[in-house]
Amino acid sequence: MNFTRWSARLPGTQRRAAARTDPAVTHDRRGDGSVPAARAEHLTDDAPPAPAVDELPVRAVLERVPALVALVHGPDHRLAYVNDAYATAFGGRPAGEPAGEALPELRDLGLLPLLDQVLRSGKPRTVKSRKAPDGRCYTFTCTPVADGDGAGVLIFATDVTDHAEAAERLRASERRQRETAVTLQRSLLPQELEQPDDLRIAVAYQPGGTETAVGGDWYDVITLGGGRTALVIGDVMGRGVRAAAVMGQLRTAVRAYARLDLPPHEILQLLDGLATEIDANQIATCVYAIHDPNEGRLVYASAGHLPILVRDEHGTVLRADEPTGPPLGTGGWMHASGSVPLAPGSTAVLYTDGLVERRDADLDEGIEALQHALAGATGTPQVICDRLLRSAGVTAGHDDDVAVLVLQHPARTGIDGDLFRNAALELLGGVEAAPRARAFASGVLTSWRFPADLHDLGVLAASELVANSLQHGTPPMRLRLRRTDRRLIIEVTDGDDHLPRRRRAEPGDESGRGIAIVATIASAWGCRRTPGGGKAVWCEFALPNKPS
Repeated sequence: MNFTRWSARLPGTQRRAAARTDPAVTHDRRGDGSVPAARAEHLTDDAPPAPAVDELPVRAVLERVPALVALVHGPDHRLAYVNDAYATAFGGRPAGEPAGEALPELRDLGLLPLLDQVLRSGKPRTVKSRKAPDGRCYTFTCTPVADGDGAGVLIFATDVTDHAEAAERLRASERRQRETAVTLQRSLLPQELEQPDDLRIAVAYQPGGTETAVGGDWYDVITLGGGRTALVIGDVMGRGVRAAAVMGQLRTAVRAYARLDLPPHEILQLLDGLATEIDANQIATCVYAIHDPNEGRLVYASAGHLPILVRDEHGTVLRADEPTGPPLGTGGWMHASGSVPLAPGSTAVLYTDGLVERRDADLDEGIEALQHALAGATGTPQVICDRLLRSAGVTAGHDDDVAVLVLQHPARTGIDGDLFRNAALELLGGVEAAPRARAFASGVLTSWRFPADLHDLGVLAASELVANSLQHGTPPMRLRLRRTDRRLIIEVTDGDDHLPRRRRAEPGDESGRGIAIVATIASAWGCRRTPGGGKAVWCEFALPNKPS
């Protein structure tokens, strides 16, 4: 093959040849203000003219180029030329053979179809950082060349091994950092989920894909005592180890504040101040909800978080999106509590934005799609959790962290229903209410077939709590007994908001021993203020075995 003839068709050659032969282009244009061609004039009388690019021998230039160069011709890409750099990298190649045989390295790299595409389209194509059989990485640029007798492709390969290795080191470093953040995040999430007596709960946490820095999604389930349960889900803005660390601090704080048994909006007020102290530039969204089986409702407060979804036993889904305050860390806002029904047979879903937010769709569309998926979801909380993740298209390569918390308030019937019972008595009158309360507690515990020792402890605890309320509280007063499959709960409410505390009674004191007695005989006890004013004092006894 005549390489000189082929070199005449390389990009720019025709333009330079025309410039040499066209007198309208090569004559001196100084008269019209243009700059004359450098190769057409002498800077001084003594300086010889610099050789033009057109006059350089193309083959000699290509032989000295450190990049790999090959030239193929025709539809079967027969090899016309390889330069010294190419031969050094892959060995000498026989001219005239098809590229599939003469250039097996290109075949192994999958570049032969690219040569076909360049030949058909007449447009150059580039593939970046391909690892060749010699172990080095190259970027290949394929440029079409043609003359009257046929067409070919000039293959130009640049060694980018150093860049590829640096990029791989960077990716490895990012993977290690991500693994550290994921490990930190998972260690800060609950290792074993608390399972309340009255609720069935399942959670799912899916970190973003390998190309995504882990975020600050988190959740928690906290048993408050007296049959009540706190449920939390939140999302710290930002990604990486810092977001995971802030998340851990907020989760720890929520568990500590939950022990105060405050209303949801007061918990968020405390968290808001703490978030500002942790990092004034770091904000987080959060929902804190409390379930009380005696009320049949979910009381919640939201700090800029997505709405809770509740599906009733008939499949109707309610969106609890009011009231909602600003995210934690903004400060200066008074949060408010709202409530949503959670009757037996209902399912509620708390989630983070990774489940519903997409770059190509509005956020409300994602929430509506989740509502539709929840309306048709049945089964256990774990089954529902998995179904919601599948319907949202969440996979291991998802571009954002996802946390989902599903809770069910099951409708219990039959033998299971006998293990969950309630009884209540309005405490009317004065001191005569105390014997009525003891008789009521004794009758209820007998009907529930508790063993004698637990029966006596329950009657004693009810008597002491009622006596304490009669002495220090105000009407209205109520005694409530509740049993689950795991515990007996006794609670007394009254209209006074002064919370009792356990104290040591002196030998001469006539009072002050009631709470101490309850704390001694019960598995746990506590007190809280009720929403309408007043307080509730409760204690509970663990059931060692199911009664026969």
